[in-house]
Amino acid sequence: MAHPTHPKSAVSRKTALFGGSFDPVHTGHLSIAEAARSQAGMEHVIFLPAARSPHKADGPSATPEERLLMLRRATAGRPGLEVSDWEITRQPPNYSWQTAERFVNAGPPDTEWFWLMGADQWDALDRWSRPDYLASLVTFLVFARDGTAPKERQGVRSLFLKGEFAGSSTEARRSLAAGGSAEGLIGASWLNAARRAYGR
Repeated sequence: MAHPTHPKSAVSRKTALFGGSFDPVHTGHLSIAEAARSQAGMEHVIFLPAARSPHKADGPSATPEERLLMLRRATAGRPGLEVSDWEITRQPPNYSWQTAERFVNAGPPDTEWFWLMGADQWDALDRWSRPDYLASLVTFLVFARDGTAPKERQGVRSLFLKGEFAGSSTEARRSLAAGGSAEGLIGASWLNAARRAYGR
């Protein structure tokens, strides 16, 4: 599979796009983003909460405004971690190739772009919209929650993060809805926002 090459300066900026529902963002998400910076040299990791994932039948439990607020509080004071509302303000469905195309075209020319994703999504990549085009825009940066090494795809640029990344948004929602604090999953900086979003 042939992909166009992108001219880069001698030192390129590495930026990873990290999409998902983040319903809610939890400590596992932050650990993944930090691993992308420490292991793969990402200068920036941009969290991109989706209005609704094209791969999921059900929509998020929290509102777009609530999920953005939790993300902004969770990433505050963490160098290199950023939040964009680009996907969440678009009419769904929004596909990953559209997001990547927008950031690649609008970003600095010396940026090397990555797509941060889980191994389950990596395994299902063939079912995504225009996967070959997406692969021409980015290098895939893949993590496995259980630490199992993902399988390489011939002709597709990819890097694999090492380590286990525990955490479940479903578990966090259930704890918060029951009046708990989702200990270990929700940090103090966004706990109050999470309780307002899910403790209904």
